[in-house]
Amino acid sequence: MVRDQIASRGVRDPRVLDALRRVPRHWFVPSRVAGEAYDDHPLPIGFGQTISQPYIVALMTEALRVAPTDRVLEIGTGSGYQAAVLSELAREVYTIEIVRPLGELARRILRERGYENVHVRIGDGFGGWPEAAPFDAIIVTCAAPTPPAALVEQLRIGGRLCIPVDAPDGFQELILFRKRDDGGLDRQVLAPVMFVPMTGEAQRKR
Repeated sequence: MVRDQIASRGVRDPRVLDALRRVPRHWFVPSRVAGEAYDDHPLPIGFGQTISQPYIVALMTEALRVAPTDRVLEIGTGSGYQAAVLSELAREVYTIEIVRPLGELARRILRERGYENVHVRIGDGFGGWPEAAPFDAIIVTCAAPTPPAALVEQLRIGGRLCIPVDAPDGFQELILFRKRDDGGLDRQVLAPVMFVPMTGEAQRKR
């Protein structure tokens, strides 16, 4: 998977590639689709949610440039796979899931598999996790019209935010934002993508 689907498509960071090799993706998918765990496409995980394709997980992770001392926030825990990959790279990972059964299952799997630096919260990620801020990096695995203001506020100066954002043509763009010294954001479009929409407060604001 790592060689043929990820490295061959331009992901080069050796720490990211090693993290992907260390985290068994089949741990984080339902048994009925476990045979497809290493294929390069999203998989259903229930409740209308999916686990992202491995290449997109790798692309977003590399874009964040996570250092071993970093504190990372993830919005949209889903299966827990992205959080597990981040846990191999960061000091602490905080992850929020709005769908309670998914969040509870991810918390159990992460705990049982020994990912002790991952902290799972059940709730609406639109407001972030203010008591754990500031974060060096924030990753959002659901699409929003714009980056939520609370997440931008909780991002450290110089920090990176990777999020799929709604585009005018009805599709989405994966965008990497960097927070400047003045609090503004520089943006870099990474790729066209298709993620499930952010629900909760973000959905009410659409």
